[in-house]
Amino acid sequence: MSSNAASWKIDAAEILDVRPVLAEGGEPFVQIMETAERVPAGKALVLIAPFEPVPLYQALSGRGFSHATERIADDEWIVRFVREQ
Repeated sequence: MSSNAASWKIDAAEILDVRPVLAEGGEPFVQIMETAERVPAGKALVLIAPFEPVPLYQALSGRGFSHATERIADDEWIVRFVREQ
């Protein structure tokens, strides 16, 4: 794991790994949005997914989040969504 992704996890207000939900055929969108709502201004949600969750970038941007993404492995992406002040 890169040093960025490791530090993102340490500093996160919330960490959500959606890989198990997706592996079972589920849709984690509602869970992601509910988790994001709990993140205070200036803090981050770290999302772990098996692919780059491009549609979330716009969805969470509209709720005041910026993002940074790292591909850790073919089936592991770490995205840091920061709620702006």
